[in-house]
Amino acid sequence: MDDSICQAYEDEIQALEEEIGLLTEKYKDIQQESTFFSDEEILKSIKSLQRETQGETEGHKSPSDLKTQLESLETDLSFFTTFTGFQFASHSKKTLERTRNRTVQKHRLSGKCHSLSFQLEFQLLEMQNNEKLSGVVSDLSIIMESREDSNVSKFVSSAEEHGNLLTFFRSLSTYAGWYEHRRLTFLHFK
Repeated sequence: MDDSICQAYEDEIQALEEEIGLLTEKYKDIQQESTFFSDEEILKSIKSLQRETQGETEGHKSPSDLKTQLESLETDLSFFTTFTGFQFASHSKKTLERTRNRTVQKHRLSGKCHSLSFQLEFQLLEMQNNEKLSGVVSDLSIIMESREDSNVSKFVSSAEEHGNLLTFFRSLSTYAGWYEHRRLTFLHFK
């Protein structure tokens, strides 16, 4: 056999023997460390580790749990759509300014309430004071299908002027509900 090949094998054997020696020393160190702890302490550590891993797996729900949760959310959404008449088609949000205790965002929202379409655009200023978060709506712009009813135009103008979204949605829900009833009644008599 060639001397260079033998030397390569001997070097490989020497490297493996050194690695075995290092691993043996690590094993002995681990054995000594484990004798410092009582059986109770080892069991507590194992239980603590198991709780941590269970908490991590609970955060990642199984697909069947997620499907059940999605179905529940869809049922809730269907109920609220039936109850209020609102169906939101799109929403976009753009952050215009962000500081430590102040955020300004521009929102665009479109949808229908019963058979009346609407689009909203507004800015939302959120301010954090101590533990309290407050929001102010400004630059409210409401676009609705053109209707013959001048009261709707007055109401939309008033809502834009005061920037009161809650009043707008409540009033629109009531008006659109009665509008739908009138429309169906007139269709019945035609």
